[in-house]
Amino acid sequence: MAENASSVIRYPLALAAAALLAAPLAGQTSLSIYNDGRVVVRRSLTQPLDRGRNTISLKLDGVDPATLFSPDTSVALVTAVLRPATDEAAALGHAIGQTLAFVRPRASGGADTVRATVIRVDPPQYRLGDGRFVLSPPGEPVFPADLVRTTPEVTVTLEAARARPRTDLAYVMSGAARWEAVYQVILAGGRCQVSGAATITSQTIRADSAEIQLVAGTINRARPEAPAPQGAFARRAMELQAVVVTGTAEETVGETHVYSLPGRQSLAPGTPVTVAFFPAVSVAYTREFVVPGALPFRGYFAQSPAEPNRVPVQVWYTLKRTRGTPFGERPLPGATVQLFQADSAGRLQLVGEARSDHSAPGRDLRVQSGDAFDITAERVQTDYTQEPIAPAKRGLPVRQRITASYRVTISNAKLDAVTVDVREARTGTWKVTDSSLPAEKLSATEVRFRVAVPANGDATLTYTVEAES
Repeated sequence: MAENASSVIRYPLALAAAALLAAPLAGQTSLSIYNDGRVVVRRSLTQPLDRGRNTISLKLDGVDPATLFSPDTSVALVTAVLRPATDEAAALGHAIGQTLAFVRPRASGGADTVRATVIRVDPPQYRLGDGRFVLSPPGEPVFPADLVRTTPEVTVTLEAARARPRTDLAYVMSGAARWEAVYQVILAGGRCQVSGAATITSQTIRADSAEIQLVAGTINRARPEAPAPQGAFARRAMELQAVVVTGTAEETVGETHVYSLPGRQSLAPGTPVTVAFFPAVSVAYTREFVVPGALPFRGYFAQSPAEPNRVPVQVWYTLKRTRGTPFGERPLPGATVQLFQADSAGRLQLVGEARSDHSAPGRDLRVQSGDAFDITAERVQTDYTQEPIAPAKRGLPVRQRITASYRVTISNAKLDAVTVDVREARTGTWKVTDSSLPAEKLSATEVRFRVAVPANGDATLTYTVEAES
């Protein structure tokens, strides 16, 4: 309740606004949720505005008055005063001069009630009924309802250029809710079935009936993020089952993509809500085995130890997203990609997981799912020389020309032959001067060697690179 009823009486619109917010109405709330915890809250109230200055008082949880504004271009925010929910110190401060009941437990059990008048809060001074003083609280204070504000209240003054039938307000909450996307990929032969969903988890925000949009994109943050809540809400998030909603509509706004959930949804702290981005689709995919290169992408590289070095054989999957197809025309927000494949009994096993970036329409989805189990590789540097290069101009530092040779041995314990790509990537001036297999140039900075490895066998690649540093 409001701390001071007279402040509400002074503003004739306040009671109407408070009544509007006591129970949510259809279409009142619209939320845009970002996956970094920010939420843009839009409230549309049935409270009309007169032409000129209007003052209303609203009960709003989590409102940040610094971000409060009117999305109606004919209405300007003049002032916003936030009064938070009342804690004990604030209630005692407003109870100065009043006599309160204080409850204190008895050693033998039960409790006694003592009445005392609040004289000061800092330092604490309380006068008992017989006129004596105590300099600490005589027990747990019991406050009358008119001293306790159960919900934060913000008093807003708006200047309307003309009369408006409704009051529209918007603000940004930080750390209020988050969402993350997960794509499930079921591999089968040369095609896979792909489905995707987003899960919204509210940290602090409550909405009984709200339009919800999920915003994907990279938005800078200039204000510090509010800390995530701990305790009951965090534990409850693991106890409650997700509610599944199907179907979203997507549009581009600025440099972001906005996904609108169907109908109206309810949010509560700790209750996850899952929404499907798109129906399951069947697409072609490819799998690659890649041995990463030995060269640093830029800068100097030194002589390596003479012993062979075990290097991982990465597993990469590329999901084809051809323009003109339902899956290819859809922008995909960054997500966790989980890859599944059936075993001999038809049970799906998780065979890979990776993080994908935002994917524009028509851009293939390519992820590294992990490292190969039955395909291994060793690399050793077999030769290394360096010589100075005269600078191109007087005054420039002397450069080095480095020549390094490598041998990569790949072992395949599978029953089928495989092809493994050995890739080298480096910026600046460099080239492959000799190799046992052709060096295929993929870009200005990357080359690959395609190594065919027989079933239950080995294959060896040798190559020499020359680079300036």
